[in-house]
Amino acid sequence: QVQLVESGGGLVQAGGSLRLSCAASGRTFSSVIMAWFRQAPGKEREYVAVIGTNGFTYYADSVKGRFTISRDNAKNTVYLQMNNLKPDDTAVYSCALKNRMGITTTAKTYDYWGQGTQVTVSS
Repeated sequence: QVQLVESGGGLVQAGGSLRLSCAASGRTFSSVIMAWFRQAPGKEREYVAVIGTNGFTYYADSVKGRFTISRDNAKNTVYLQMNNLKPDDTAVYSCALKNRMGITTTAKTYDYWGQGTQVTVSS
């Protein structure tokens, strides 16, 4: 079965940086689509970034120019580098895996999820 283990969340001041990691196991990592979503208190889960099997990346408008998604297939790990963090970035960030073809940005289309890691940005 697929397992996703996340790490790297924490408390940071506005303007600071964090890097989230998500280690995957249970299937061929290079052949799946990986994404990050986030959910702030009182809000619905929203798409943040996605990386395809070919390495192509896509971002939500709210994080373009500040966040970078990447993957290391040898380590079965996907990363989210977050720079110039803002208080509005405060949320639980979750890693997700899609085992079917086609890049999507809707949470319900992803098959497996990590437990989530809290990111808190203070002003």
